[in-house]
Amino acid sequence: MKRAILALLLMTGAAMADPAALLNAAANGDTATVAAEIAAGTPLESRSTKGETALLLATHGNYVEAARALIAARADVNAKDAIQDSPYLYAGARGHLEILRLTLENGADLKSLNRFGGTALIPAAERGHVETVATLIAAGVDVNHVNRLGWTALMEAVVLADGGPRHQQIVEMLMKAGADPNIPDFDGVTALQHARRMGFGQMAALIEAGGGR
Repeated sequence: MKRAILALLLMTGAAMADPAALLNAAANGDTATVAAEIAAGTPLESRSTKGETALLLATHGNYVEAARALIAARADVNAKDAIQDSPYLYAGARGHLEILRLTLENGADLKSLNRFGGTALIPAAERGHVETVATLIAAGVDVNHVNRLGWTALMEAVVLADGGPRHQQIVEMLMKAGADPNIPDFDGVTALQHARRMGFGQMAALIEAGGGR
Protein backbone atom coordinates (compact mmCIF):
# COMPACT_ATOMS: atom_id res chain seq x y z
CA MET A 1 0.00 0.00 0.00
CA LYS A 2 2.80 2.40 0.94
CA ARG A 3 4.54 1.64 -2.35
CA ALA A 4 1.38 2.40 -4.28
CA ILE A 5 0.96 5.73 -2.50
CA LEU A 6 4.62 6.60 -3.14
CA ALA A 7 4.25 5.73 -6.82
CA LEU A 8 1.13 7.89 -7.04
CA LEU A 9 2.93 10.81 -5.44
CA LEU A 10 5.85 10.44 -7.83
CA MET A 11 3.50 10.31 -10.80
CA THR A 12 1.65 13.39 -9.56
CA GLY A 13 4.92 15.27 -9.13
CA ALA A 14 6.05 14.31 -12.62
CA ALA A 15 2.74 15.55 -14.03
CA MET A 16 3.14 18.87 -12.27
CA ALA A 17 6.58 19.46 -13.71
CA ASP A 18 5.85 21.38 -16.91
CA PRO A 19 8.70 23.03 -18.84
CA ALA A 20 6.28 25.00 -21.03
CA ALA A 21 4.55 26.36 -17.94
CA LEU A 22 7.86 27.42 -16.45
CA LEU A 23 8.94 29.17 -19.64
CA ASN A 24 5.61 30.94 -20.06
CA ALA A 25 5.53 32.01 -16.43
CA ALA A 26 9.06 33.40 -16.63
CA ALA A 27 8.28 35.26 -19.85
CA ASN A 28 5.29 36.90 -18.17
CA GLY A 29 6.82 37.61 -14.79
CA ASP A 30 4.51 35.16 -13.02
CA THR A 31 6.71 34.56 -9.99
CA ALA A 32 4.17 32.34 -8.20
CA THR A 33 4.03 29.88 -11.09
CA VAL A 34 7.79 30.02 -11.52
CA ALA A 35 8.16 29.10 -7.85
CA ALA A 36 5.61 26.30 -8.20
CA GLU A 37 7.42 24.83 -11.21
CA ILE A 38 10.74 25.03 -9.38
CA ALA A 39 9.17 23.19 -6.44
CA ALA A 40 7.74 20.58 -8.82
CA GLY A 41 11.22 19.85 -10.10
CA THR A 42 10.80 21.27 -13.59
CA PRO A 43 14.25 21.38 -15.22
CA LEU A 44 15.53 24.95 -14.90
CA GLU A 45 17.47 24.76 -18.14
CA SER A 46 14.46 23.81 -20.27
CA ARG A 47 14.57 25.74 -23.55
CA SER A 48 12.14 27.59 -25.78
CA THR A 49 12.19 27.03 -29.53
CA LYS A 50 14.74 29.87 -29.69
CA GLY A 51 16.98 28.27 -27.10
CA GLU A 52 15.96 30.63 -24.29
CA THR A 53 15.95 29.40 -20.71
CA ALA A 54 13.34 30.54 -18.20
CA LEU A 55 15.91 32.84 -16.63
CA LEU A 56 16.71 34.49 -19.95
CA LEU A 57 12.99 34.99 -20.63
CA ALA A 58 12.54 36.60 -17.23
CA THR A 59 15.53 38.79 -17.97
CA HIS A 60 14.02 39.89 -21.29
CA GLY A 61 11.08 41.36 -19.38
CA ASN A 62 13.22 42.63 -16.50
CA TYR A 63 11.10 40.53 -14.15
CA VAL A 64 13.37 40.80 -11.14
CA GLU A 65 11.49 38.57 -8.68
CA ALA A 66 11.03 35.76 -11.19
CA ALA A 67 14.71 35.99 -12.05
CA ARG A 68 15.63 36.04 -8.38
CA ALA A 69 13.66 32.85 -7.73
CA LEU A 70 15.32 31.08 -10.66
CA ILE A 71 18.81 32.21 -9.69
CA ALA A 72 18.21 31.16 -6.08
CA ALA A 73 17.31 27.73 -7.47
CA ARG A 74 20.67 27.75 -9.31
CA ALA A 75 19.56 28.54 -12.84
CA ASP A 76 22.58 29.09 -15.10
CA VAL A 77 23.22 32.82 -15.53
CA ASN A 78 25.54 32.10 -18.48
CA ALA A 79 23.26 29.80 -20.51
CA LYS A 80 23.06 31.14 -24.07
CA ASP A 81 20.21 31.03 -26.55
CA ALA A 82 20.40 30.58 -30.32
CA ILE A 83 21.68 34.14 -30.85
CA GLN A 84 24.28 33.94 -28.07
CA ASP A 85 22.40 35.97 -25.46
CA SER A 86 22.63 34.86 -21.84
CA PRO A 87 20.89 36.30 -18.76
CA TYR A 88 24.14 38.01 -17.77
CA LEU A 89 24.91 39.42 -21.23
CA TYR A 90 21.32 40.54 -21.87
CA ALA A 91 20.95 42.21 -18.48
CA GLY A 92 24.18 44.11 -19.09
CA ALA A 93 23.27 45.16 -22.61
CA ARG A 94 19.78 46.33 -21.63
CA GLY A 95 20.68 48.00 -18.37
CA HIS A 96 18.58 45.62 -16.25
CA LEU A 97 20.67 46.51 -13.24
CA GLU A 98 19.06 44.42 -10.50
CA ILE A 99 19.17 41.25 -12.55
CA LEU A 100 22.70 42.05 -13.68
CA ARG A 101 23.81 42.31 -10.07
CA LEU A 102 22.16 38.99 -9.29
CA THR A 103 24.04 37.34 -12.16
CA LEU A 104 27.33 38.86 -11.02
CA GLU A 105 26.74 37.51 -7.52
CA ASN A 106 26.01 34.05 -8.91
CA GLY A 107 28.78 33.12 -11.30
CA ALA A 108 28.50 35.44 -14.30
CA ASP A 109 31.35 34.79 -16.73
CA LEU A 110 32.91 38.21 -17.29
CA LYS A 111 34.71 36.90 -20.38
CA SER A 112 31.50 35.66 -21.97
CA LEU A 113 30.90 37.19 -25.41
CA ASN A 114 27.76 38.07 -27.36
CA ARG A 115 27.11 37.35 -31.03
CA PHE A 116 29.19 40.38 -32.00
CA GLY A 117 32.15 39.08 -30.04
CA GLY A 118 31.68 41.75 -27.40
CA THR A 119 31.52 41.78 -23.63
CA ALA A 120 28.46 42.98 -21.71
CA LEU A 121 30.25 46.30 -21.20
CA ILE A 122 30.34 47.26 -24.88
CA PRO A 123 26.57 47.46 -25.56
CA ALA A 124 26.02 48.96 -22.11
CA ALA A 125 28.38 51.78 -23.06
CA GLU A 126 26.75 52.21 -26.46
CA ARG A 127 23.25 52.48 -24.98
CA GLY A 128 24.18 54.95 -22.26
CA HIS A 129 23.51 52.75 -19.24
CA VAL A 130 25.68 54.70 -16.81
CA GLU A 131 25.09 52.62 -13.67
CA THR A 132 25.44 49.40 -15.62
CA VAL A 133 28.76 50.51 -17.04
CA ALA A 134 29.96 51.41 -13.54
CA THR A 135 28.84 48.03 -12.22
CA LEU A 136 30.57 46.09 -14.99
CA ILE A 137 33.78 48.09 -14.63
CA ALA A 138 33.76 47.43 -10.88
CA ALA A 139 33.18 43.73 -11.53
CA GLY A 140 36.34 43.61 -13.63
CA VAL A 141 35.14 43.40 -17.23
CA ASP A 142 37.97 44.15 -19.67
CA VAL A 143 37.55 47.78 -20.74
CA ASN A 144 39.80 47.31 -23.77
CA HIS A 145 38.17 44.26 -25.30
CA VAL A 146 37.69 44.63 -29.06
CA ASN A 147 34.61 43.07 -30.65
CA ARG A 148 34.22 41.65 -34.16
CA LEU A 149 33.40 45.10 -35.52
CA GLY A 150 36.78 46.33 -34.30
CA TRP A 151 35.27 48.48 -31.56
CA THR A 152 35.92 48.81 -27.84
CA ALA A 153 33.39 50.07 -25.29
CA LEU A 154 34.96 53.53 -25.61
CA MET A 155 34.64 53.46 -29.39
CA GLU A 156 30.97 52.47 -29.25
CA ALA A 157 30.24 55.14 -26.64
CA VAL A 158 31.43 57.64 -29.25
CA VAL A 159 30.49 56.22 -32.64
CA LEU A 160 27.03 54.83 -31.81
CA ALA A 161 25.91 57.52 -29.37
CA ASP A 162 24.62 61.08 -29.44
CA GLY A 163 27.46 62.81 -27.62
CA GLY A 164 25.15 63.76 -24.76
CA PRO A 165 25.70 63.87 -20.98
CA ARG A 166 25.19 60.15 -20.30
CA HIS A 167 27.71 59.10 -22.91
CA GLN A 168 30.11 61.81 -21.83
CA GLN A 169 29.95 60.37 -18.32
CA ILE A 170 30.54 56.88 -19.67
CA VAL A 171 33.55 58.04 -21.67
CA GLU A 172 34.98 59.64 -18.54
CA MET A 173 34.36 56.48 -16.51
CA LEU A 174 36.00 54.28 -19.12
CA MET A 175 39.02 56.53 -19.34
CA LYS A 176 39.43 56.51 -15.55
CA ALA A 177 39.15 52.71 -15.61
CA GLY A 178 42.10 52.43 -17.99
CA ALA A 179 40.47 52.38 -21.40
CA ASP A 180 43.09 52.86 -24.11
CA PRO A 181 41.89 55.79 -26.25
CA ASN A 182 44.30 54.96 -29.04
CA ILE A 183 42.97 51.55 -30.03
CA PRO A 184 41.76 52.32 -33.58
CA ASP A 185 38.89 50.75 -35.46
CA PHE A 186 39.51 48.50 -38.45
CA ASP A 187 39.92 51.62 -40.62
CA GLY A 188 42.65 52.98 -38.37
CA VAL A 189 40.47 55.75 -36.92
CA THR A 190 40.68 56.44 -33.17
CA ALA A 191 37.89 57.37 -30.77
CA LEU A 192 39.23 60.94 -30.58
CA GLN A 193 39.18 61.31 -34.34
CA HIS A 194 35.61 60.01 -34.48
CA ALA A 195 34.53 62.38 -31.69
CA ARG A 196 36.00 65.36 -33.52
CA ARG A 197 34.45 64.30 -36.83
CA MET A 198 31.03 63.98 -35.20
CA GLY A 199 31.28 67.32 -33.45
CA PHE A 200 31.34 65.86 -29.93
CA GLY A 201 33.55 68.53 -28.42
CA GLN A 202 33.15 67.55 -24.76
CA MET A 203 33.85 63.92 -25.52
CA ALA A 204 36.87 64.86 -27.59
CA ALA A 205 38.23 66.96 -24.73
CA LEU A 206 37.81 64.08 -22.26
CA ILE A 207 39.56 61.64 -24.58
CA GLU A 208 42.36 64.04 -25.41
CA ALA A 209 42.92 64.77 -21.71
CA GLY A 210 43.35 61.02 -21.20
CA GLY A 211 46.07 60.75 -23.83
CA GLY A 212 43.96 60.25 -26.90
CA ARG A 213 45.43 61.06 -30.29
